[in-house]
Amino acid sequence: MLKGIPKVISPELLKTLSEMGHTDTIVLGDANFTGENFARQAGCKMLRADGIGAVRLLDAILKLFPLDEDSENPVMLMACDKDLEIPVWDDYKAIVNKHDSRAGVGFYERQSFYEESKKAYCIVQTGEEAIYANVILKKGVIE
Repeated sequence: MLKGIPKVISPELLKTLSEMGHTDTIVLGDANFTGENFARQAGCKMLRADGIGAVRLLDAILKLFPLDEDSENPVMLMACDKDLEIPVWDDYKAIVNKHDSRAGVGFYERQSFYEESKKAYCIVQTGEEAIYANVILKKGVIE
């Protein structure tokens, strides 16, 4: 065990975050996300975080992970194609702002989100049950 590492960060996830380079992306998929299928298609890493909500995992990751300063929106969410309220987005925006107040949060429409997911360094399947709770993070530079 290590001091200062959030408990929801598995050894495999810690290793993956460390291996990622500037502009690499990681997807946090909700419990309904087709992560295994996309990871297989793309040949990218697939990790599981069953039982862990994406809100909690996002907060833990952003304690360790710099967001890309060269990107207008280093955090991208999956846009809802229905007229629904998605409260988890407010949680995500608050967490991003807590860790990096200049980082923008943008949206990909669903099919674009899927295509971008297939380009990710890693997909993490979380236990998040909120709908449209998928998020892509672009890694920045450690200074």
